[in-house]
Amino acid sequence: MLVEGIIPDPITVATILPVCSFLENLQHGKEIHSLAVRRGFDRDVFVGSALIDIYTKCKNIGFAFQVFDQMSDRNVVSWTALIAGYTQHGCPNQALEFFHQMQVEGVKPNRVTIVSILPACANLAALLQGKEMHQYAFRKGFELDVSVQNVLIDMYAKCGSLDVARKVFDRLIDRDVVSWSAMIAGYGMHGQGEDALSLFYEMQQAGVEPDYITLIGVLSACSHGGLVDEGWLYFNQMSEKYGILPMTEHYACIVDLLGRAGQLTEAQEFIKNMPVEPTASVWGALLGACRVYGNLELGENAFDQLLELEPESAGNCVLLSNIYADAGRWDGVTKMRTMMKDRGLRKVPGYSWIVVKNRVHTFLVGDKSHPQLNKIHAMLENLFPKMKAAGYVPDFQVVLYDI
Repeated sequence: MLVEGIIPDPITVATILPVCSFLENLQHGKEIHSLAVRRGFDRDVFVGSALIDIYTKCKNIGFAFQVFDQMSDRNVVSWTALIAGYTQHGCPNQALEFFHQMQVEGVKPNRVTIVSILPACANLAALLQGKEMHQYAFRKGFELDVSVQNVLIDMYAKCGSLDVARKVFDRLIDRDVVSWSAMIAGYGMHGQGEDALSLFYEMQQAGVEPDYITLIGVLSACSHGGLVDEGWLYFNQMSEKYGILPMTEHYACIVDLLGRAGQLTEAQEFIKNMPVEPTASVWGALLGACRVYGNLELGENAFDQLLELEPESAGNCVLLSNIYADAGRWDGVTKMRTMMKDRGLRKVPGYSWIVVKNRVHTFLVGDKSHPQLNKIHAMLENLFPKMKAAGYVPDFQVVLYDI
């Protein structure tokens, strides 16, 4: 088209950009973006929305925001593309902030917006906000959409409301494989392995073919539920019965299954006999199990493998350091501390969060920056005796040493 001298218009540019997005071809997307800028199309709402989509799909959320910020006219598609991008890239806080800003500016969310923002609520365990989205979807008639129902199941399960997730699932008339997989995964993450397997049986009886994600949920449910024999059974049936070739995620589930059951030697042998190259998730599952059961020898072996796969991971160093500490090997602790210092590694501090009045409040260990710090500590002082009276005893075994 360009060779023949035909000049593209905004509709042409907005049409071709989704192709680049689908192919995740950032270079071609940038070239078309440059063309759009030269022709003055970049501020067009449809071109801008398509540009946001390609930059988020190509993991360049910074460029996506720049395009969004420069748009003079934004519609629901523009907002939704940006919200989806932040959600998919592990930035649920920003996703929620943009969702609320979208409403402040008078742009009404559509079905796709709801599907995009609910996973952010799930990742933050923001149940109240998730319920508000559910109510909005109900008022607008989106609730009957299967994609909305599926993300609602996932959101309620991740927020701890498994009974509500099951109610949403039971109300679904046309359940697809995603619906079944989400509910099975929900049971699994809450340690209800038997319920997960029972639902998996119902799924097959209903004539719905499981996919590889379904089997990840089933194997994970067996792992969290301590169902070792059942986990082995379904893993061995994957290829023959379900026609699904096991992927690294499935192998990692089996390592986790054996590790949680204390069968560390069997887990190591399983890794050695894998037909595919073990990934960091596989060795990470073994290292985590070694931390729980204090197996220093296998832990060192798993760490050596992880060091090649994830040389910049401080978390692996901390895990092995704690295995050394539990074994009284302080020379090993010193070695890990020195390695982290030489490599410039620092463990990302853990944090918790809570959503109050549509604002996400995050808290780091030892954080004193919150404006209501005194009130928070006063509340904690009030809670401590009540927790003790209720019989709560802190488990320091899983607390990591500060290195």
